[in-house]
Formats: sequence, C-alpha cells, structure tokens
Amino acid sequence: MSALLITGLTDPGRIREQNEDCIVMTPEAGLVVVADGMGGHRAGEVASRLAVEAIQRHVVNTLADSDAASGGSIEVALVRDAIQQANQAIYAHARVNPENAGMGSTVVVALFYGDKLCVGHVGDSRLYRFRDTILEQVTEDHSVVQELVSRGLVTAEEARQTVGKNLVTRALGIDPDVEADVSEHDIYSDDVYLLCSDGVNDVLADGDIEMMLTEHGRDLETTARHMVDTANERGGPDNISVILVRTNRGFARSPEALRKLQEQI
Repeated sequence: MSALLITGLTDPGRIREQNEDCIVMTPEAGLVVVADGMGGHRAGEVASRLAVEAIQRHVVNTLADSDAASGGSIEVALVRDAIQQANQAIYAHARVNPENAGMGSTVVVALFYGDKLCVGHVGDSRLYRFRDTILEQVTEDHSVVQELVSRGLVTAEEARQTVGKNLVTRALGIDPDVEADVSEHDIYSDDVYLLCSDGVNDVLADGDIEMMLTEHGRDLETTARHMVDTANERGGPDNISVILVRTNRGFARSPEALRKLQEQI
C-alpha cells in the first residue's frame, strides 16, 4: 500500500494566455514531476508536456521491467537518465518542427522509494521540504540571479525583486545533452515535499509558504488550493504549479501496479 499522499494543481495565472506548465503524479511509482516550458507559439506548452511524458514513461518502464518493488541502487541513475530522455525528446522535436525552434523547459523530479527520496532538477523549478514546522529549499536554482546570490552580491530577498530573475542558466531541450543536479535524501514520516514552478515562489516568499504549510498542511488539497489562490490574488503574473507529497517511511512500489500502468502510457 502506498505510504504517500499526493495532490497537485496547475493554473495559468492571471496574465498568461496559455499554461506552459505541466505536472504529472504517478503514485504507483512514487514519482512526481513539475515542468515549466518556454518558447513562443505554444512551444513552451509542448516542451513541458514532452518533458513530463518522457520522464514518466522512462521511470515506469524501467521499474516495471526490473521488478524493482522496493528501493535499491538504481534510483539516482534512473532519475538522471529520465531527465536526459526528456531533454532529448524536446531537442529532437524542435529540430523537426522549425516553428518550435528554441523551445525548452525547466523540470524538477522527485522519486520516492523505501525511506529515501531522489530529486533531480534543471532550471528554476524547485523542491522544498517541510519538516518539524521548518521549510527548507532542497534544490538550488540554475539561474543568473542564483549565481549572484551564491556570490554574495545580492540577498535572497533582493533576488526576488530583481528584474530578469527568471533567466535560467540550464534548461531542457536547448542542447543535445543537459547537466541535471541529482541527489538522494532520507525521508521521515510526516515530511511534506513541495514541488513548484517559479510562478509560486516568485510571488510567495518562503515565509508565506511555511505559514501556509503550518496552518493548513494536514490537508494537502486545501493547502495546494490556497497557494494557487494566493498567487493569483497577488497578480498571478506567471503560470502556477504545485505538487504536495506527505511521506511515511517505508513506501514500497507494487510490481503489479507498475506493469498495469506500463500498458497505459
């Protein structure tokens, strides 16, 4: 039985005509993904969809074929390979569809197994951990402004107000290969993990997110809706995507469920 509670929402926001974010939640595999596409003429929408579909397909097929019902040593390599598959899917699509030239996407991937979490990301979509009432950003943005923060040239709060804060230094689909940051972490029972696009954290400060999780975090659906609604109330300048995962130690995948899912994707 799944030891994960998962909910997610994606919303176009108040300004953008299209929603170029895409999310996928695959509890059978312990997999959740947020992608934030970029590119004109709906190319960003195509890129983010290609990204989440490629990652889901690669993870599910690999786990189903290997009968990996519980954690092992394959997950870090699996997440890294899945992100490469997504990169290649977007890159190849753009090469044969000139109207989508220059398309790309950020991505953040979380794969839960046993008492572990593997997270991989490219760009500025984020993963946060909420544990014992404390919010911590697990991923570090691949962005121009994050480089300024890392060098001590601006503070994190100043970075949120910086023009051009959304300029990323890495993205899927731009080059034939991409470097993803992938790491493994221990999970505790009752951790809450937040995956989000920058339409959330550009509008909601970490303190806002921490307060929402403190006040509403027992109800993940209410919390996710509150985050989206608040981002929209503050102008909704970008697409908004949220996935929340509450963990219990010892999550185990079902080989039977994975094989059924494999037939559907």
